This record gives sequence, C-alpha cells and structure tokens, in this order.
Amino acid sequence: MSRPVLYLAITNHGFGHAVRMASVANRIKQINPEVLLIITTTAPRWLLEAYIQGDFIHRVRAFDVGVIQSDSLNMDLASTLIRLREYQQKEKTIVQQEVEFVRLNKVNLIVADIPAMMAEVAFQANIPCWMVGNFGWDFIYRSWGGEFVSIADWLANHYGKVNRLFRLPMAEEMQPFPVKEDVGLIGSQPRYPQQEIRHRFNLIKDREKTVLLTFGGLGLEAIPYHNLFLFPDWQFITFDKNAPPLPNLLKVTDKSLRPVDFMPLCGKVICKPGFSTFAESMCLDIPIISLTRHGFAEAQILLEGLRQYSYHRIIDWQEFFTGNWDFLKKDVLPPQSNKKLDKQGAEYIAREIVQFLADLA
Repeated sequence: MSRPVLYLAITNHGFGHAVRMASVANRIKQINPEVLLIITTTAPRWLLEAYIQGDFIHRVRAFDVGVIQSDSLNMDLASTLIRLREYQQKEKTIVQQEVEFVRLNKVNLIVADIPAMMAEVAFQANIPCWMVGNFGWDFIYRSWGGEFVSIADWLANHYGKVNRLFRLPMAEEMQPFPVKEDVGLIGSQPRYPQQEIRHRFNLIKDREKTVLLTFGGLGLEAIPYHNLFLFPDWQFITFDKNAPPLPNLLKVTDKSLRPVDFMPLCGKVICKPGFSTFAESMCLDIPIISLTRHGFAEAQILLEGLRQYSYHRIIDWQEFFTGNWDFLKKDVLPPQSNKKLDKQGAEYIAREIVQFLADLA
C-alpha cells in the first residue's frame, strides 16, 4: 500500500508561518510516521528541521509575496505591490507547474498557511485544499487601499475555493472562506529539560530577571543593546547573529535550538506582534512585552488578543528604541478576560489531517 502524501504550502513571509506549520507537521509525524510530507516553502531547511523530528521533502517554491520588509517592523509597500503584480501575471504558469507536480507525486491533500494560489492548484488537481491561519492576505492588503484593493479581491476569490479553514485564535473574520472551524493555539513544546539548558549556557537562576529578545526571522535593524548595561545583574537571551558580545547577553547560534526551548527559563519575552511568538509564549504562560506595529492590520488584532489572554505589557516601538527600558522594572498587566484559550490547535489539526488521509486508504 502506498504512503499517504500530504503537501504543506507555507506563505513566503518571515518565519512565523513556517514555525506553526512545522509544529503541526511534527505532530502529524508523531501520530503517523508513514505520512509522506512535502513541505513547500522558501524558509530554510534548518528551521523546519528544528521543529520536525522525522523525514520530509523540502520543496523550495513561493506562491505569494507577503510583505517586502527590511526588518520585522519596516515595510516596503511599493516593492510589495510590484511583486504582487508579477505573481498575478505568472499565476497561470505557476499553478500549472504545481498541478503537474501534485499529480505526479499522488498528493492526497493540500494544507496551506496561507498562500491563496494553492486553492487554485488543488481545484485544478481535483484534491481538497485546507488552510490554517488567523488572517488572509486579502485582509492585510485591503487595509492599504488604492491599488491593493484589486489584489485583495484576487486573493479573496481564491480563498473562496478552500474546502476547510482551521481559524486560529486572535483572528480576523476571514470572511472569504466558506467553511471555517475555530481551533486552539499552535505552539511547540520545549525539547530539553530546563536544568539542561540552564547548565549548558550557565544561565542565572533568577527567572524574573531573565529576558528573551526575539523578533522573528527578519530581526530588527538596530536593537539598542547598549541598554543591557543598565541591567548588569539581568540575563538576556537573543538569537540575533549580529548581536554584540556583552557579559549579560547570551547569543544562541545553535540552529537546532529554538526560542521556545528557552522560554520556560524566562520571566518575560520581548517581541514584536507575531502570532507564533505570542502563541508559544501563551502556551507556556510566559508574560509578553510587545512592541507596537503600525500599518499591518494583523498587529492590532494580535495586541488585543494579548490584552485579553496573557500577562503582558505593550510598549510603543519608540520607547523600545529610544527609551531606557524602564518597562522591564514594571509589573506586567494581567489578562483582561477570564477566558482561557485552547492550547491544543496543533494536536487537533494534525489528528484531523491524519484521520482524513486514513479514510482515503
């Protein structure tokens, strides 16, 4: 009997989408190691391998643009529009090539986070397309108005062909999707015991004075690391390869390690608004200090989710870059809602996928 073949397509934007899809993929492999995973993304293989324990095929392709950015906060809308127009013009060819690939490899199901073009690939290949997300790219582009509105309409038309959407917490309405199912947070669990990490990196034992700085795959252009001198008895952790050597800054360079592996040792996580970092921190009940982010529609929804469901503090990005980080000395604020978010999103989605593939056998 042939192996079930699952095709995962990940949007061409940062690392967050890849991280949450890799978390689902890892759970799929744990439930049924026989599933053949084809993961299509421009995210690097080392990132996927840090999350997925098991074999998979890495297919380097992009089906959307996301947003062209110089770092995790600064966006280039003009370049983004140019690239989007290029994808519109090339769409027929891209879709045709991928339909041929899907048929040749006997793919049973496409699951995407959240490139709209994959709905057309699945439609032409006559297989189901499921999607996972807390926003559609039509939502982001429509908020910018002007020429982006027609782009949003183009993508919304594709999203209308999706057979099933797993809508994550902290989501926009995602109106174009005909079948929506609300699920829990997707967050990976730490892979190593806390004591092992603490001993290996000689971390201080005071969790409240241990802070993780994480700003996604693009990072930030100029993190004001000089502020760390104001907190000599604190421990800071970063994955920024360009960070300076400072006595109270651990620069993690081992690519098998992930921010989530260090979170349980930290009293706070400082980050930008990003679903994956928020979700992993929330799953582990780690307080979050988030910068604001202007001009990206998802950010306001995420920050409202942060206020509702997590111990938190929200600081203006200018305070982060030009202030003296007094916010670290202030107590974080409690969640405004008594409601607890479901933390089993990856488990639920993985089991639904595995069951669907089993039913085809």
